[in-house]
Amino acid sequence: MKKIFSSRTVVKLIVGIIVIVSLIAGSNWWAKRTNTPPFLQRFGNDLAGGVSRVIAVPTTAIGRTANSIGNLLDTFEENKALKAKIDAFAQDKVRLQTVQEENKSLKEQLKLKATLTDYKTISAVTISRSPTTWQSQLVINQGSNAGLKKGMPVLAGAGIIGRISEVNTTNSKVALISDTSSDANRFAITIKGDNGDVNGIVTSFNREKNQLIMGQVTSDNKIKKGDLVETSGLGGVIPAGLYVGKVAKVSTDDYGLSKKIYIEPAADLGNVTTVMVAISQIGAN
Repeated sequence: MKKIFSSRTVVKLIVGIIVIVSLIAGSNWWAKRTNTPPFLQRFGNDLAGGVSRVIAVPTTAIGRTANSIGNLLDTFEENKALKAKIDAFAQDKVRLQTVQEENKSLKEQLKLKATLTDYKTISAVTISRSPTTWQSQLVINQGSNAGLKKGMPVLAGAGIIGRISEVNTTNSKVALISDTSSDANRFAITIKGDNGDVNGIVTSFNREKNQLIMGQVTSDNKIKKGDLVETSGLGGVIPAGLYVGKVAKVSTDDYGLSKKIYIEPAADLGNVTTVMVAISQIGAN
């Protein structure tokens, strides 16, 4: 029968065991003498530490990347929420401005309405105003079904802006006092001066200065800047006592024979959103 181990192999194995045991024993003796871990333990610890460092590098990098991505996502969500709040604030600001303008307009309407003791008024809203006819006309949302008739004066803000030029069932056209191509601004007015009233007719409108012109005034009564102007009611077209504006300038015509009065309209003709149509109480009864 063939031998599994030869004598030489057995000797080498025994010697190897003796060497390993000696190394372990010597390492333990040396560790106790120097108060340091045994060689094998140090080798194992160093190996484990190296492996831990190798593993820690990508692990730490992945953790940092994950944290950065998480922070980026949080920042994105916060930015998105802040933008939504900013948009909401902008919308609220626009709505607030619109409400403030409407409130101001309605307050002016109420203030004007309090002065119209001899007339009743019908409120209306501007529904159309074309850029091509901006200075001449606009359309309101009241018509014959509300009792409106052609020629009735229309007021906005603090004073008169024109009169009804066309009446339909549910809407009406308003010819503005700034319309130079028609007789919308040809109405009788009176200036309340210190030395007495001065009566006349609005003859034209100066678009560059945005002022009504009362021409051919021959009265000797003194007229000064700031005098109030209102409708006189003469001619029976427009009722008396409707506020028109204030005197802005007094000059003479080209021949120096008569006065030319420039009047600053009380109403803002460029911003007309709500209006009132004045109806005589006598005519309504």
